Amino acid sequence: MPIPLGVAVPAAAAGLAYLNAKTGFWYDKTLIRGSVLSVFRKIRRERNDRVNTFYVLEAAANNKSSRDRPCILFEDKSWTYVQVYEMALKYGNWLQKAFDIKPKDIVAVDLQNSDHYVFICFGLWSIGAKPAFINYNLTGQALIHCVNTAKSVLMLVDPEVAANVDDSVREKLGDLRVEILTDKLRTEVLATEPVRPPDSLRSGQLSKDLAILIYTSGTTGLPKAAIVSWGKLTLAASFVAKWLGTKPSDIFYTCMPIYHSSATVMGMAHCLEAGCTFAVGKKFSTKTFWKEVRQHNATVIQYVGETCRYLLAAPPEIDPTTGENMDKKHNVRLALGNGLRPDIWERFRERFNIENIAEFYGSTEGSLATWNNTRNEFASGAIGRAGLLYSQLVKAQIAIVERDVETDAPWRNPKTGFCRQAKRGDVGELLFVLQADVEQDFQGYYNNQKATQSKIIRDVLKKGDGYFRSGDLVSWDREGRLYFHDRIGDTFRWKSENVATTEVSEALGAHPAVGEANVYGVQLPNHDGRAGCVALSLNKTLDDTLLRSLAEHARNRLPKYAVPIFLRVGDGLAAAVTGTLKQQKHELRIQGVDPRLVGDDELFWLKDGRYVKFGESDWDRLNAGQVKL
Repeated sequence: MPIPLGVAVPAAAAGLAYLNAKTGFWYDKTLIRGSVLSVFRKIRRERNDRVNTFYVLEAAANNKSSRDRPCILFEDKSWTYVQVYEMALKYGNWLQKAFDIKPKDIVAVDLQNSDHYVFICFGLWSIGAKPAFINYNLTGQALIHCVNTAKSVLMLVDPEVAANVDDSVREKLGDLRVEILTDKLRTEVLATEPVRPPDSLRSGQLSKDLAILIYTSGTTGLPKAAIVSWGKLTLAASFVAKWLGTKPSDIFYTCMPIYHSSATVMGMAHCLEAGCTFAVGKKFSTKTFWKEVRQHNATVIQYVGETCRYLLAAPPEIDPTTGENMDKKHNVRLALGNGLRPDIWERFRERFNIENIAEFYGSTEGSLATWNNTRNEFASGAIGRAGLLYSQLVKAQIAIVERDVETDAPWRNPKTGFCRQAKRGDVGELLFVLQADVEQDFQGYYNNQKATQSKIIRDVLKKGDGYFRSGDLVSWDREGRLYFHDRIGDTFRWKSENVATTEVSEALGAHPAVGEANVYGVQLPNHDGRAGCVALSLNKTLDDTLLRSLAEHARNRLPKYAVPIFLRVGDGLAAAVTGTLKQQKHELRIQGVDPRLVGDDELFWLKDGRYVKFGESDWDRLNAGQVKL
């Protein structure tokens, strides 16, 4: 007997919805579409000798539908695609004439975020030269190292950070020409004719060739110069544009530093591939973030590290005229970034009414990344997500292998020498497969072959294979969600148990008085393993009541061995943050709980179920072996 249409259509819709929920088909479709298109663009550009991203800007500037569309917004200035193109030509010709910059030369760019930062980048590309993006916070040996590693032929410096390039730095840089990008120099650039440099200056480049040098944060040593190739720019930026469905009408706002790959690849290059508008903030501040978002009518915002936690901790902005809470007064539909902690994920979305959170996981030097675009709690907190179909592709690209807790390396079978994949739901190190041409898949670090090889692991699951070591511990559940657990080296052993710093920080972060918690293990005299310590940022005055509350909160939420033995309260936490708002632990671990090394910060330790003051006499007793924890 035929089924009435009024019954059949809802039944079919319900069936498709159920099938989609079980298989993730429609979500997989966005991932696959983005992957296929990005690969196609990469191949086509290499065949046409157009791998240089300068050509993407040129095409947009010459297209009637996009030439007059806003390309860059900065402060109160707006630049169309054709205006940005002309500024790139001016900078390219100026750099050639003033400094004799040649194709493949590398220029160190030590600037804060601005519209001119973008112009310089495209200006260098227009003449076949390459930028090395320098962290403008660097001083001394770290700054010298980064500039020299790149074998820079010129260094352009922001007047606001010129003091970092003092006489001692200039002396170590030798004959390198250092130019402060003053208003006078910018006037020279504006007076330069926007003549298009010939194709011959850019010709012959391949997808694997260097486009930009972007440096690691250098948390455990001097920064390393990661090679960002033309292929990576095209693949990542094109994929993100299609995966997110970015439209030319979108306005993407970031105040993350352009010297970092998140703002450059996921921001600037992504906007270029989508043909939309790139709105740039000079630097991150909770006082200006939402004001600039509203000023530029942003539809997409970018976060990195603890950005969202800082925004969540800030008081609501109140309209002085109407008294209205401005938290939800914006046009943002999506937040894109990495490092959003699970404990604040939903709270951030709800407070600011963000429809979509798009979290990605990857590293500047890495060969692949993982992706999670979600608008509900199903994938909240995940760094990656895949449905039934895409999961099959992911399996061929990654491996999650069991970890040897004694060596912090992947565990190997004593008989076969091979690693063993972790079971679904179990924690292991994330590895990304490298194809037969390992050097093309992972180009690593510029002028640092030793560091490059240290990130490659071979003979993992079979003889001759090769993988990129992420150095991160993750788990992949049966629903296709990938979760971050900890950084290898951050997890520590105490009382013969492994303590995950992320688990402890999320637990303590749930306490209403805690603004931020940075957890790490510290070595103690006469004790095995590392004792848990947490550097805290508090939004309430610290007193005995709060100290008791923190201890009780930790005991109720954590296993006994994971409850931090020590608290550190003061400026130490604020200082232990990278320029991209990611927590650092290296210096905190070195300082440990020696009162003589922590400056003006206060230390407390757990005694009889509550935290009490820890001072030099307590440290001396630990050293004398008079205390057993």
